[in-house]
Amino acid sequence: MQVDGYSLEAQKKRCEAQAEFNDIDVIRYFSDEGQSGKSIEGREEFKRMIEYIEAGEKVDYIIVFKLSRFGRNTRDILEVFEKIQDYGVDLICVEDNIDTSKMGKFIMTLLGAISEMERNNIVVQTMAGRKMKASKGLWNGGQPPYGYSLVQMKDEKGKMLKINEEAAEHVRMIYDLFLNQNKGLASTAKYMNDRGYRRKPYKNNKYELFTDSFVKQVLDNPVYMGKIAYERRKTEKIKGQRDKYHTVKQEEYSLYDGLHEAIISEEMWNSVHEKRQKTGVAFEKKYSLDHAHLLSTILKCPACGASMYGNVTRCKKKDGTGYYKDEFRYVCKHRKSVDGQLCTFSKQPAQDRVDMEVFDALIDAFNNDNFIEEMKDKMNTKVDTDKQEQEMKGLQDTQRQRIREIEMISKRRDALHHEDPMYDMKYDELLVVKEEIKKLDAKIRKEIKSTASYADAVKEISNIILHWRKITDQEKTDFSKVH
Repeated sequence: MQVDGYSLEAQKKRCEAQAEFNDIDVIRYFSDEGQSGKSIEGREEFKRMIEYIEAGEKVDYIIVFKLSRFGRNTRDILEVFEKIQDYGVDLICVEDNIDTSKMGKFIMTLLGAISEMERNNIVVQTMAGRKMKASKGLWNGGQPPYGYSLVQMKDEKGKMLKINEEAAEHVRMIYDLFLNQNKGLASTAKYMNDRGYRRKPYKNNKYELFTDSFVKQVLDNPVYMGKIAYERRKTEKIKGQRDKYHTVKQEEYSLYDGLHEAIISEEMWNSVHEKRQKTGVAFEKKYSLDHAHLLSTILKCPACGASMYGNVTRCKKKDGTGYYKDEFRYVCKHRKSVDGQLCTFSKQPAQDRVDMEVFDALIDAFNNDNFIEEMKDKMNTKVDTDKQEQEMKGLQDTQRQRIREIEMISKRRDALHHEDPMYDMKYDELLVVKEEIKKLDAKIRKEIKSTASYADAVKEISNIILHWRKITDQEKTDFSKVH
């Protein structure tokens, strides 16, 4: 990944030169190639570097090209900085001329905030650039949609879309089948697959068969009528979670005339869009939401090995007086009528029959004393109780030691004047030790909880299985979710 025009190799050389200038020996390299540095999550090499330090390896410095490569928000930068400081490790940022061995935490906080502001400013500028591209009818970046390829503009910076005729013919066929032959998403995909049509490999997708989700994407994309959409999807923060984002489809977005040639007419696209708005909605479920599809995803298709899911069939009576009784069945995930994928298993076994056969076998097993004892033995062997007791004793000893440390630090701190430089240092030590005690307490509680009786768990499961026919659908659902 380039940073301000510097390739990864150039960044590495600058870091090596900085190490040589400071008489620092480089012992290991860590590089998250292609990662944005937006947050620590997903940066495997970064995590590996922290684990390397935590393992007690002799490390004095981490050298990075820019502070923005160390972390992209103030909280992340400070959190990791404080962690490496606990191990006596300092940070050097080559391009920003930062050396934390020569500056305090306040400067790091300030620099972290500046780095985050810089990143936000870059995001704003990038979005403005994308909007400008869209308004000029240029492609906004990323892989081209199915049916198009990218060509470089001669007079302007940027790329435009060019029709890939072989794939474009598939797009025209999809629109015709959906609009003029009144086929749905799944039946359109099935029609094309059954007649030997195969998708041309594009993007990173090598899958050849047509699926209902692919048909949906093609029908909903205005690019096929010669338009460039801007902000069809936005990255939005997940409420209640820090630094967690997700992509949200927007109901309203900007459309600009593209420089590329349309594959279908604007009139046809609008007609399809109108039909999609009428038919592309989730219907309200008429059956009981308490029904438990107990073996959904657990059962496997005997033909293709894919998971089988619960399905409900609800038929209206011909005389219009109501509905027949709901039929609950298990169906293969890859059955033809769902996503165009081929699976030869067309049967849909009734749920009540399959469920009872499975649970009759379980009841027979739980009525067998040997099975119960064997199950208890297997569950008990998962936990070495002697080892757990030793670990818990060690944790409790450490906790008592930390409490004594707090008392000693508090006494030393109380003896100091509040303006003494050591006063704040002792206060920081106090906070660190208190945090350690908090973590130890949580770990002890976890150990106590994990040593609960496994025999009780077996007894509880056995009791539910033996009384299976008497419990409600909701109780069955709750049981299947927990166990």
